[in-house]
Amino acid sequence: MKFQWSLILGLIFALITAVFAVINVDPVQVNFGFDQVSIPLILVILGCALIGGIIVGSYGIFRQYKLQKQIKSLTAELSKLRDTDHSLDTLTPLPDETL
Repeated sequence: MKFQWSLILGLIFALITAVFAVINVDPVQVNFGFDQVSIPLILVILGCALIGGIIVGSYGIFRQYKLQKQIKSLTAELSKLRDTDHSLDTLTPLPDETL
């Protein structure tokens, strides 16, 4: 359900950004430090939104990779501990406690 809400909010944000960009089509001066160009504001808005999406997506992929690596490490550790526990159970039987 959380994914669906994220998708819906993302689509709403994309729609608002697109409408805002279409309204602002006047050319603007963009200074790159070494050159100045005149481009439509719609391209600046959509370009910035695209760059932001790429940055957020890259962070999400990096975070997912890091979590998968941690899961793999913890699964290996759990498997090792279970094997150790199983070998201890077969070697030393527990004494019966009777009162």
